[in-house]
Amino acid sequence: MELDAAAAAAGVRLIVHETVGSTNAEALLQARLGARASLWITAAQQTAGRGRRGRPFVSERGNLYASLLLTDPSPADRAAELAFVAALALHDAVCELAPMLTPRIRFKWPNDMICDGAKFAGILVEGESTSGRPLAAVVGIGVNCTQHPAGMAYPATDLAAAGAAVTPEALFRALSRTMLLRLAEWDRGRGFAAIRAAWLARAMGLAEVIRVSLPEREVRGRFESLDRTGRLLLRHEDGTLEAITAGDIFPVASPQSGAATPQVAPLPGAEPPTGGRSLDGANRRHTRGQGRDS
Repeated sequence: MELDAAAAAAGVRLIVHETVGSTNAEALLQARLGARASLWITAAQQTAGRGRRGRPFVSERGNLYASLLLTDPSPADRAAELAFVAALALHDAVCELAPMLTPRIRFKWPNDMICDGAKFAGILVEGESTSGRPLAAVVGIGVNCTQHPAGMAYPATDLAAAGAAVTPEALFRALSRTMLLRLAEWDRGRGFAAIRAAWLARAMGLAEVIRVSLPEREVRGRFESLDRTGRLLLRHEDGTLEAITAGDIFPVASPQSGAATPQVAPLPGAEPPTGGRSLDGANRRHTRGQGRDS
């Protein structure tokens, strides 16, 4: 693994592991040891990868596992927006290396990436803040480059299966640069309106009826938009609007089809920019890597 020249010139650091428990855990450890500059942690394999609600998942070789440590990236109440920033940066990197996938990729709220209706990547944002130290935020990214798990509740795929020969090394190099650009666009939260608009332009299920699985209930409604903090706005049949902080979304079968199939319609994509706990008060959790929530 190596950084793009632009990232290296910006002072970003990189630590490469062959095998590690969790790249997110390693990044948080580096923060506790005093790391301050932007720091990437990568691994060829994880042995204790985790996702939403602490669920473990398998991290096999051939895929990308990377975590970015950011010190004081924004006010604490804006740090959860990093999941949307990272999604756009990853989209930029993947489409740069595999432009044929551009019309086939969508974002699945709140933190997954979908190709042809199947998940190939996910994001986990975590952070720590202790007395006398600034917020340490970690953006974990997992991408199925050459393989994916079977038997998941939500369909899974990988870039190779989608017809794109993208190595973890090439993808990381591009990502280290596109992340810089999207972080600059976000500007510590001041630019989230533009990030939100770009994310919505690629959102799966927008303006469609979806099913949302929550810890204690399941709801259905029309996916209207995101609010200004990134919560999903769901319009119920009775006309009420609910803002949902975290959940698993699934498409709803049309009466004609009789089966729920994720729909991916071609959309003109916006141009990329040129230039240990959940991070929000409602316990929104952002996942990284395929299979953690299935």
